[in-house]
Amino acid sequence: MSSAEEAPKARRSRGHELTARDVTVSYNGTDVVHGAAVTLRPGQVTALVGPNGSGKSTLLRTLARLLRPRSATITLGRGSGEGAEITDALALTAREFSRRVALLPQGRPTPGGLTVRDVVEFGRYPYRGRWSRLDPDGARAVRKSLAMTGMEELAGRDVEHLSGGQLQRVWLASCLAQETGVLLLDEPTTYLDLRYQVELLDLIRDLADQHGIAVGVVLHDLDQAAAVADRIALLYAGRIVADGTPEDVLTGDRLTTAYGIRVDVDTDPLTGRPRTRAVGRHHARSERFSTTS
Repeated sequence: MSSAEEAPKARRSRGHELTARDVTVSYNGTDVVHGAAVTLRPGQVTALVGPNGSGKSTLLRTLARLLRPRSATITLGRGSGEGAEITDALALTAREFSRRVALLPQGRPTPGGLTVRDVVEFGRYPYRGRWSRLDPDGARAVRKSLAMTGMEELAGRDVEHLSGGQLQRVWLASCLAQETGVLLLDEPTTYLDLRYQVELLDLIRDLADQHGIAVGVVLHDLDQAAAVADRIALLYAGRIVADGTPEDVLTGDRLTTAYGIRVDVDTDPLTGRPRTRAVGRHHARSERFSTTS
């Protein structure tokens, strides 16, 4: 069977659809996310964007069950994943949930004394018994995850000797070793240089297109979100104020309101996707000068 024929099969077998409704999250008695609703679909990338404090990372961490919501309904649909639809994902055990949803959080530390393979093997914890390390599919899953992230040649290297971009790929490979249908990433390009940002975004796109994974990712860079995402959810003051295609969501008026600064939007001639520019005082001064000269 050709790789082109295998891709649809992989998409059917890996993906889960995660649907969250009425997600309200509180800190110290104050609601910081208000009745949010979002759906992550197999084979699609959904980006959560918005200004600092808008609730995007809080929402993502709630979907990953790291935060307990005040109210929420979270459903895991069968994208032909494991069995029937799970109507209450919050009721699953941690092990059951981790076989379906993986999270790459912000700011993971650099562990000492471990190889790349050691770290990637951490992702197999949902499949090991409490008192046993027996995991018949573990070696295969680890090899596949290393190959998917381009880290197989560095499998034996100590992680403390890797670059920031390489280390981010290692942690991503660890998430992929969980073999889940849903992957959540919280600002994965932070602190990476331009090359590694682009390579990581390309990899995220591949995970959706070639492996059918439902990807939810928090991004600060609006142009990165426009380039990688099928859908964008824009958050402002703890609410999703727009949810749709990049072209529908990333409009000048909407972004200017959300970010509190003038944001111009045009079309990138290379990608055909929206391209944004925040206009500060110095930009405006240059604009006035060019108009009057």
